Amino acid sequence: MRNKLSNGTFSLLIVIAIIVACNEEYTPKPKGYFRISLPEHEYKLFNPVYCPFSFEYPVYANISRDTVFLDTVPENPCWMNINFPTLNGSIYMSYKEINAEHGLAKLIEDFHVLAFKHTIKASGIDESVINSENHVYGLYYNIEGNAASNIQFFATDSIKHFIRGSLYFNNAPNADSLAPAIHFVEKDIRHMIGSLKWK
Repeated sequence: MRNKLSNGTFSLLIVIAIIVACNEEYTPKPKGYFRISLPEHEYKLFNPVYCPFSFEYPVYANISRDTVFLDTVPENPCWMNINFPTLNGSIYMSYKEINAEHGLAKLIEDFHVLAFKHTIKASGIDESVINSENHVYGLYYNIEGNAASNIQFFATDSIKHFIRGSLYFNNAPNADSLAPAIHFVEKDIRHMIGSLKWK
């Protein structure tokens, strides 16, 4: 009798447990992102003879000359891409000499037009002024939100040289998932601008 009662009680407990488990609400886990392993910030000098400037760039990046621009040859050999292979991103940089055809006011206006094209998906823009002891002046835009390019900048000596740069990742724009990479590369961009010297 004891064994039958124990078996019956045990069976009843199993049935109750199954019924209770089936009625439990399922709570999905929030969306997560892959962890990105980031290296220590280290830099090396970029100082080619064909460019009228030099700067320090990260050792974990590589520089490739931009050989095609909108199906044409770039107007200057100092147009380049600073590639971050492990982050799947690049800083696209173009150089123009300030002259009668490319006046400083026009170059700055073009920079604003291109930078503000990214404000459609932006939640805000943080602007800071570039003013270094190496006679490097300009503007730096940190574009917040799901913009295609989160960092845009220009640097000039206001007399002869003008550099424009923009950061892009080869992923769908997502501020949450890209935030660690953006903050990491931002430190490198600030270092590059701070080390920029005209020849």
